[in-house]
Formats: sequence, structure tokens, C-alpha cells
Amino acid sequence: MYCGNSKITLIIAAAGIGKRMNLGYPKQFLEIDGKPLFMKPLEVAEKSDSVDEVIITTGEESIELVKELCKTYGISKVKNIVSGGKERQYSIENALEYCKDNSIIAVQDGVRPFLKDKYFSQALKMLGEDLKIDGIVVGVLLKDTIKKVNIDGEVIETPKREEYIAVHTPQIFRGKILKDAYKKAREDNFLGTDDSSLVERIGGKIKVLIGDYDNIKVTTVEDLKFL
Repeated sequence: MYCGNSKITLIIAAAGIGKRMNLGYPKQFLEIDGKPLFMKPLEVAEKSDSVDEVIITTGEESIELVKELCKTYGISKVKNIVSGGKERQYSIENALEYCKDNSIIAVQDGVRPFLKDKYFSQALKMLGEDLKIDGIVVGVLLKDTIKKVNIDGEVIETPKREEYIAVHTPQIFRGKILKDAYKKAREDNFLGTDDSSLVERIGGKIKVLIGDYDNIKVTTVEDLKFL
């Protein structure tokens, strides 16, 4: 079975429209240090010995721009640039059509600029060492106390934060189960908040790889001060 010696097909999710940023254009094209935001994780993938090829999802109107930017910044591992869907999940589903069942597939948010190569190599090692594990998610331990509230905003429970993880990307999976999970979600009209939730609901086993707190997702204007 494909595992630790495999290389990764990486899907970069860069099809969002960034409503909460109010930039007037998709936030993945926001320039940081003179480069579009989504180019940061792409450059990590380009240099990584763990990544074999890359598939980018983006808005249909941005496909040619993304092609040109990849040429400009010397990104050679991009196999396909595909049109995104209305939801992130549909964008990833489109990209999965270009992925092989017997591959290792990773999904990375294009607006998480602080991707580290170690996440890929460590995830491959974990998958190679335990063939019962179907996927690896990068995440961090919670720092804040968590409260469960009702619809009126009243606190009804204070869970133990040691039992919870804030989940990031990349999320890395054995290819067939990820593709099966997306197919089942489509059949059931289920919309998840991340890739691993789809795998979990068909019985897949997911393990956490503890990452770094700087692996932020740029979602609001306030996030820009951390860049």
C-alpha cells in the first residue's frame, strides 16, 4: 500500500471571493512582501521533496492570471488549474477529478501563507508507520477557554480544552478514501467545514499532527497585522 515512500499531490484552494475582507478582489491575490498571498504556500510546495505535483482551484475568471503568476514566480509543479465551485468543498471536488486513487492527496488553504514543509514530511511518515490511519490534519492545542452556548448566548457548558484541537491545513489523506468521502458527501448533499470531516463521516480514521501557532488563515482585515 502507498504510504511513507509516496509523494504528495497537493491541492491549493484559492477560489474564495473573500467577502469579509472587502478588498474588491479575492484575498488570495492580496500582495504580501510583493507576492500574491497564495504564492507563499506554492513556493513551499515547489521546494518540497515531499510534493510531486500541485493542482490549484481558483475562480474561472482568474485561471489565466494564476497561470501567468505561476510562470512569473517559477512554479513548475502545477499540473492543473481548475475552476472552483460555489463552496470550498465543491472546488476541492473539482480538483479531485485530476487526482489518482492510489496517491497521497493534501489540501492546503491558499490563504495560509506560513505553510511549512515539515508538515508534509511528518504526515507521510505517520501514514507510513500506521496503515490504519486514513488521514492527518495539522492543528494546534487551544490556548483559550471554550464555552458552549445556546441560541440566546447563555453558557451551558465549559468543555475541557485538552480534548479539543483547532484544525488547520494542510490535511493529508490516502487518495481513495478522500475521493470516496467527497463522492458520498455529494450523494448525501452534505456540506462539511473541512476535508477531514467528510472522511470521518464515512468511518475514516484521522490523526492530528501538532503544528505551529503561526499557521494562520487570513480571513479578516485584522489578520493582516500578523503577516
